[in-house]
Amino acid sequence: MQSFADPIERAERCFGDREGVVAGEVRLSFGAFAERCRRLAGWLLARTQRGDRVAVLAANSHQQLELYCAVPACGRLIVPLNGRHALPEIAYALRDSGARLLFTDWSAAALGELADLASEIVPLGAGYEDRIAGAPRAALGRGVGEDDLAGLFYTGGTTGASKGVMLSQRNKLADALHLNTSVRLTQDDTWQVISPMFHTAGTFHALLCLWVGARQVILPGFEARGVLDAIERERSSVMFGVPTMLSAMLEEQRARERDLSSLRLLGYGAAPASSSLLRRVRDALPRCELVSMYGATELAPMATTLEHMERCVDDERALSAGRPIPGVRLRILDAEGRELGPREVGEVAVAGPNVMRGYWNKAEQTAEVLRLGWYHTGDLGFLDERGCLYLVDRAKDMIVSGGENVYSSEVEEVLYRHPAVLECAVFGVPDPHWGEAVRAAVVLRPGRSASEDELREHCRRALGGYKVPKAVDLHGDALPKSGAGKILKRALRAPFWQGRERGIHGSE
Repeated sequence: MQSFADPIERAERCFGDREGVVAGEVRLSFGAFAERCRRLAGWLLARTQRGDRVAVLAANSHQQLELYCAVPACGRLIVPLNGRHALPEIAYALRDSGARLLFTDWSAAALGELADLASEIVPLGAGYEDRIAGAPRAALGRGVGEDDLAGLFYTGGTTGASKGVMLSQRNKLADALHLNTSVRLTQDDTWQVISPMFHTAGTFHALLCLWVGARQVILPGFEARGVLDAIERERSSVMFGVPTMLSAMLEEQRARERDLSSLRLLGYGAAPASSSLLRRVRDALPRCELVSMYGATELAPMATTLEHMERCVDDERALSAGRPIPGVRLRILDAEGRELGPREVGEVAVAGPNVMRGYWNKAEQTAEVLRLGWYHTGDLGFLDERGCLYLVDRAKDMIVSGGENVYSSEVEEVLYRHPAVLECAVFGVPDPHWGEAVRAAVVLRPGRSASEDELREHCRRALGGYKVPKAVDLHGDALPKSGAGKILKRALRAPFWQGRERGIHGSE
């Protein structure tokens, strides 16, 4: 295990003439993909130094896959940026990472102030193609070791600021090998890419596919009709999606049936999945194996899996996040760090070669979560007698909406900036499409006024759309509090969740 160069070069050596990457009209053999990565590396080596950060802000494409693989393979750090974030959030990640280059498919008008934050803006499409066509070929992996950083992967912060998760070459390569203990990819497989590639769910398979010679079919984004058409057309066999995607695909399949018989394995996670949804998937895809996956960006991203969930949806394990994958250790700890026994609820802690190096420029936050080699997730859960993990609460009241993590404190920070807001609490409520929706409870200052629409618009100016509360409830004098004076979010949440099932909880 050395660097990102190894999977690229093995794919070329063992499967060079086979089709490896499909994206729209573009079809690349593994050999052609490796050659493009070498020319991209040659262009980067002439303009950047070892350890420089290279940001990407774009829709899914074969070019983004090349950047994801080639940038770390030549000793630079890839920085995928979330295109769903508001401009101030993207600007923060660019400033914090210190990225020298920004590859993007956004127009100059859409970029706005972002254009001033990188030394050079490289437009994807023809601009990108012109650059690599004239670049010299460079050897991949030269001087790059497994302890070198591969990238910074920005995730939501509990204090309102994103954190750049530092993942090494070893972290990502180890996670790829861990993944194959559950999905068992071969050169006969085709992985259908439907999750955004700025998210770990959109790239965690990439190195493994190269290693074993599995084809990748990349869609620019999720659209249920396009996904089902691609599965039928390309005979895709493996896919990962969040539950809202699965639900939308079921509705589209019911409206117009396709031949999905090639799909042998469907992984899901990153959001709650109810047993009723899993039953619908099982009924629609009776020959497809369902695999539950739980993890976090800090874990590169996998921690646990539960295989053959289609056999378990009628018993307790339907709410399980599965067992630790081989190569990963998991413990449930009490407040003093003591390991707990079966069915005892505590904090989930994870150790293994996939655990991040820390948070970029955030030593204090790193020390809080990395202790004695263990990553403390902040999630509360327990293990049953078979070693299956059950999660019972979210880290820092995190909300998962459509597969995206929303940290309540980040939204609260924005609400508190409004001059009329005295108290606020943000929490998740059930949503039939997104899994969870963001909702806020607000107490206004005496003598001040603000409407629900005004408060939502206030949030929209500072936050990505999926973080904006779908509803704001205006309360009277005060929000419910504990004896210690803390706002009781569970009391605010309870009426919305009464009689409803909360499924598997995943962290980004």
